[in-house]
Amino acid sequence: MDPCPFVHLIVESLALKLSLGSGLQSAATPCFCKLKLKHFPSQTALLPLSSASGDSPPESSTSLAGFHLDASILRRLAGKPVALTVSVYAGRMGCTCWVSSGKLLGRVHVSVVIEGTELRPTLFRSGWVKLGKDPDKPSARLHLVVRAEPDPRYVFQFGAEPECSPVVFQIQGGRRQPVFSCKFSADRSSRSRSLASDFTASETANRRWLNTFSGERERTGRERKGWMITIHDLSGSPVAAASMITPFVPSSGSDRVSRSNPGAWLILRPHGFSFSGWKPWGRLEAWRERGSTRDGLSYKFELVTETGPTTGIPLAESTMSVKKGGVFCIDSTLFSNNNSGIRGFVMSSTVEGEGKVSKPVVQVAVQHVTCMADAALFIALSAAMDLSMDACRLFSHKLRKELCHEEQDYV
Repeated sequence: MDPCPFVHLIVESLALKLSLGSGLQSAATPCFCKLKLKHFPSQTALLPLSSASGDSPPESSTSLAGFHLDASILRRLAGKPVALTVSVYAGRMGCTCWVSSGKLLGRVHVSVVIEGTELRPTLFRSGWVKLGKDPDKPSARLHLVVRAEPDPRYVFQFGAEPECSPVVFQIQGGRRQPVFSCKFSADRSSRSRSLASDFTASETANRRWLNTFSGERERTGRERKGWMITIHDLSGSPVAAASMITPFVPSSGSDRVSRSNPGAWLILRPHGFSFSGWKPWGRLEAWRERGSTRDGLSYKFELVTETGPTTGIPLAESTMSVKKGGVFCIDSTLFSNNNSGIRGFVMSSTVEGEGKVSKPVVQVAVQHVTCMADAALFIALSAAMDLSMDACRLFSHKLRKELCHEEQDYV
């Protein structure tokens, strides 16, 4: 498999040093910065205040997620310096009456030349920078490091919606090569039995894990359960799967899946020398979050450890709009509660909003793929995330026929 070129533009080691002439009390006034780069949404972060002397590094600092540049952006910016702007404000973050709050202390402009950064790490700026324009007037100083690192990724796309059992293609430049096939099943009656029998190795322990993952919940009435999607390689062998281990059911007195009672998936890999057994790799929970103007799809993903399901390692937790969809992402710069040892970008997958045709595009960092089976796990996870948008649909709305059992109504 050939990866696609990506570049991660990193902005880190951010800290602020206030001068005596700035008119601000460092202990009482919060400060923040706003980062802008053409073609990308702005990013904002609180700035820690430093009392380091001279040009010494700050005692504490913060970082932003930075910008991930794909091949099309790299081509667009080739040979052209682009301005990265960091605006520093004193006051609280946010807006009041549609006007940005905070007093502008100054701006720093960093010229970034992207060409060549897909091949080698590049440092653009490091150290303290004065914010004021008058060289003779005391002003605040900003510490920052701006650098770029190659971040090659494998890119995949589902040929159709996951519930339609599509082929998955690898994308490289203008080429599309089939690498996986999917098999979706919504067999309500046999799913729990077949999954339990699939855990053939270490049978007693696996059944205990199965009960713990599912919460041993059996429900009657309205529920979405038994969904499973299996990923096959080109030879037809199963290399990964996502199984709905906990049904998606509406909370009492409502028609929505709530945070207190989320549905859950297990992401599975083949176990041992036989493909008849599965071993848990990850667990994905999803529920519908009620919003002031519109609902959101919330999720939590964690790795399953060898010691069992109670010691999972959280890697991602967020909410996306059910109307517009969003991007499911595992990135240590976006998730602070990360003790997995994973650093930087791992994977991302697009998720369309409710009622829209969804053909997820999946990106996986090269360093996390040693074989096709590794990539298949992320494909299975992406499918589970996409299907969760349907599983969390209000129960007053009908699902399409591919997602329904024979006895259920569908659109």
